[in-house]
Amino acid sequence: MSIPIRLFHGDFGRVALLEMDAPLIPHAHHHCHLLLKASGPDTAFRVRGQSYPLTNDNAILVNAWEEHSYLHDIRGDGQTVILALYLEPAWLATFSKSFINSNHPRFFSESTIKLSEEQKLSIEKVVMELWWSDTITTERLQNLLLSLTLSFVDPREAINASIIRQPNSNLAYMDPRIRRAMQMMRLSEDAPKDLTTIAAAVNLSRSHFFELFKRCTGLSPLLYANVLKMDFAFAALASEEVSLIEIGDVLGFSAQSHFTRFFRQHQGVVPSLYRRQVEKATRSS
Repeated sequence: MSIPIRLFHGDFGRVALLEMDAPLIPHAHHHCHLLLKASGPDTAFRVRGQSYPLTNDNAILVNAWEEHSYLHDIRGDGQTVILALYLEPAWLATFSKSFINSNHPRFFSESTIKLSEEQKLSIEKVVMELWWSDTITTERLQNLLLSLTLSFVDPREAINASIIRQPNSNLAYMDPRIRRAMQMMRLSEDAPKDLTTIAAAVNLSRSHFFELFKRCTGLSPLLYANVLKMDFAFAALASEEVSLIEIGDVLGFSAQSHFTRFFRQHQGVVPSLYRRQVEKATRSS
């Protein structure tokens, strides 16, 4: 089981410093996602069906709604510590127009980038703050994350609305039936509804629904449903108001052990440990 060194939730999204010891299954997030090596041996991730090493000299960039997985490709002794940033598009957009379309699945044109010396120093600063500071103010944490994130976006290369609308963009068109299905899944009060029921509700066969959903979003409907489940779980675990049993029940798991396994496969940490470790970064009044 992976060890969470530091976990924060806030308006910026989530930031995690994790000591990884096992692979993660293919998953996605609605966030703009940066993966950086903090210490330990080199490792690897798979993004867009291609494997990329994660080293001291590069970062891995994952777009919102882009399928990826952790391969745990350890080449050396010890465990790799990874700094993972899950950045809310709405928060980013308040600071720079370069981030207006950061929730688009093609915001980052490349899945990996070579780190500059300035970026390496910024990463080291964030890691040291998370690892050693007993308390971090929200303003301090947001400033560190923003400074680091801005260094990964060249305004001249940032995706814009005209690029999104180009006919040759394979994610330019959203079939109204798929849009309706996604809305049904998001607005469900409980777990995302059975996918066969969803397909029937939008007048598609199950096979056609799966094919069209993948064509429009780049994700399978099952993976999209899992994103919604994990988003609910993250929010609920950051609150003390809902028990782990209740979270599992809402998400449709027949046993607590099933929810625990599902969460660990996606995050590398069991939900009980995640809840104990997570800190909320909130603005002081």
